[in-house]
Amino acid sequence: MATKPKIAQHDAEHLHLTNTLQRIDLNVAEIDQRLTAYSEDIQAQKEYLWTSRDEMDHIEKISARESIQQAVMTGENALARRHKLEKLKKSPYFGRFDFTQQETTQPIYIGIHHFYDDLAGENRIYDWRAPIASLFYDYETGPASYQSPKGEISGNISLKRQFRIKNATIELLIDSDVHVVDEVLQDTLSSASDDSMKNIVATIQRDQNAIIRNDEAHTLIIQGVAGSGKTSIALHRIAFLLYRFKETLTSEDILIISPNQVFSDYIANVLPELGEETVNQVGMETLADELLDSQYRFETFFEQTTALLEKNDAQMKARLQYKATPEFLTELDRYAAYVEAQRFSAEDIWVARRLVPSWLLEEVFKKHRHLPTNERLKQVSWEIEQKIGNQYNYDLMPDERKTLKAKIKGMLTQKTLRETYKAFYDWLEKPELFKQASRGRLEYADVFPLIYLKMRLESVNSRWRNAKHLLIDEMQDYTPVQYAVIGQLFRCKKTILGDTYQSINPYSASKAEQIRQVLRQSMYVTLNKSYRSSIEISRFAQQIAYNPALEPIERHGKQPIIYRSPSRKLSHETVHRLAKEFAASDHNTLGIVCKTQKQATRVFNVLAGQFDKLQLLTEQSNAFGQGIIVCTAHMAKGLEFDRVIVPDVTATHYATQMERNLLYVACTRAMHQLDLTFHAEPSPFIEPLTEHFE
Repeated sequence: MATKPKIAQHDAEHLHLTNTLQRIDLNVAEIDQRLTAYSEDIQAQKEYLWTSRDEMDHIEKISARESIQQAVMTGENALARRHKLEKLKKSPYFGRFDFTQQETTQPIYIGIHHFYDDLAGENRIYDWRAPIASLFYDYETGPASYQSPKGEISGNISLKRQFRIKNATIELLIDSDVHVVDEVLQDTLSSASDDSMKNIVATIQRDQNAIIRNDEAHTLIIQGVAGSGKTSIALHRIAFLLYRFKETLTSEDILIISPNQVFSDYIANVLPELGEETVNQVGMETLADELLDSQYRFETFFEQTTALLEKNDAQMKARLQYKATPEFLTELDRYAAYVEAQRFSAEDIWVARRLVPSWLLEEVFKKHRHLPTNERLKQVSWEIEQKIGNQYNYDLMPDERKTLKAKIKGMLTQKTLRETYKAFYDWLEKPELFKQASRGRLEYADVFPLIYLKMRLESVNSRWRNAKHLLIDEMQDYTPVQYAVIGQLFRCKKTILGDTYQSINPYSASKAEQIRQVLRQSMYVTLNKSYRSSIEISRFAQQIAYNPALEPIERHGKQPIIYRSPSRKLSHETVHRLAKEFAASDHNTLGIVCKTQKQATRVFNVLAGQFDKLQLLTEQSNAFGQGIIVCTAHMAKGLEFDRVIVPDVTATHYATQMERNLLYVACTRAMHQLDLTFHAEPSPFIEPLTEHFE
């Protein structure tokens, strides 16, 4: 149980903080002196190399250049360390525990970065990712142990303390025997949102810490309920892996497959806050376009979802649903094998009055299935030419080579990739399952099956394929075929996360079990505690779409309110009034979360010109800031707002299972306040919540 610290303890910690800051300043000053010396040394070496260039031999010049390069690298490392120390000055640490080992007790301070006092020769602050820091997250006071590079270290924790330090001042100090103090967590959760995701190193929970420090799983699949912090946990896991494997893993080796540019911008600050460089991010559509060499035009996932919501096309739903099944992937594999067996009709040929048997041509063709078709045919021609040369000691003449290539090319019965893919549905005897999207484009549901077929019959290239760790967010929005493409393209370790209950397109979604069928080297973990929303908002959202695994954190707030209006115009006036209330509050972000982009644009136009900070998110948006954000539930995924308004929750807008999911996503974006409006008839998903009507 948490207790108030005694005045003497507070004074002692204040003195320790002052001393720590002084030691940081001294180390920074010492680094500055070294940086000046490095700069002068590099300049002197460059001048010497220039003035003595005619007198030095080649070996001496190489040695001089290497010496300069080494000095530059040393200086860059010192500068990077200086930046980290400067960052520590505002908030050097957030936790302390006293660890007794072999009758010696040592206070261990935990911060966002490591601080080794070079001048005193001792560790003053340990990085939150260090092995010893796991004691802070995993244990209460009492016996404790951790795995160090030298083996298991056992001891006893006699004190556990947490701080909130801002601008070099202790704002909060709490002693506790609980593994993460409730008051600190509640204080953090009660604060206003920001325009970017925050790091959570001070409040990482035990189950979250186990996921972050898992360095063994080849593929870690994280099923996390809404508000469980799964994206933040995944990013902290990346930061931990970069620390744990710093000799072999760099930020350049990490790739994030991100749902959209707004989300990418929202999470972009987390890793730099944790002392790591930003990592590469790519969207599924961008990756698909690269794998198809930009030869095919196709609709986006956003456009597919919009079409589903606006048209409610039963045939489209049937197409998407079938192409999202594991059985579809099995059939596509069977078809690829069929095409491979039929596409090359080898026959005996005569070249320069010498027989080349069909079995030899077929054998060579099959051997090079990893090559693109044109390259494959060239390789067959080249190998046959070599065999003729070796066996008959005869070099083909140019016209004979040309004849050989023409005959081999004539044995290929393959059509274009698109024609081959379209023929797949004739082979299935389900031609109705292939239909073009608007303007002659491919439907989004056909893009990755097409890529998979290309992978099976030819090859694909990607500048990302050498990634050493892949992170995929919103896992539920990708199909088994997409995971099959990812599995073949990226052989590296993976972190995959999402929530089945937040699928915005239930017709082409995957559950963790289906993902594990495709990516077999996987480990499955769950995050069931929800931290984002107050318990009142969590309970309200649970009545819209019940998730039995969700455990809301006990943080109380305002009860959600549903506003009934006699007309759409008056309903919009309610939205305007609520937006004005937000503008006058201490909160930073208000999300007005709509069902469709058309509806979002309509609401935005009603509010335009009346608020200083008002933004409409679209598929083309790259970022968002503080203020009023009008967007769809699709664009809001992964984001959070202090307040959320869901307008027009009517029986015509929210009636299907897909629309129920969208409403659930919209409501679970709210941290502190949730308001809904409707006119005419309410959606059946909120009608039972009559006690909240106003």
